[in-house]
Amino acid sequence: MKGMGMMPPHRRKPMSEINVVPYIDVMLVLLVIFMVTAPMMTQGVKVDLPETTSDPIQTDKDVESIVVSVDTNGAYYLEVGDQGSDPMALSELRAQVSKILSQRANSEVLVRGDEHVEYGTVVRLMAELQGAGASSIGLITDVPANDE
Repeated sequence: MKGMGMMPPHRRKPMSEINVVPYIDVMLVLLVIFMVTAPMMTQGVKVDLPETTSDPIQTDKDVESIVVSVDTNGAYYLEVGDQGSDPMALSELRAQVSKILSQRANSEVLVRGDEHVEYGTVVRLMAELQGAGASSIGLITDVPANDE
């Protein structure tokens, strides 16, 4: 009475494994695309940063940084996320930063100053940023070429 049961005699077991090879292929293609396009996405102002050894700033990945740059001629630039700006006056920069900080109070403010710009120019910029509502200001530097 083997054949009188309710189950068909040659039923296949369900497959409980997922084939992940196609997902790995897609991931590798995306990785190559991002590696090729990432250098093209960097934009900004040409600034020769002073070189120094320091610990990296601990940043919150969810918070967008406000980067203020000062070039060799003392011109100010504002970068928020991927958006850069044309050169602007210090008073206009303060107004823009104040607007941004009023909407996003937890944004961090970073200063990128050319190594050839006068010290007083960077100090005036930091005073204006503090007046605009920046509670803490970080300085961006380059790592020295010969790290000994």
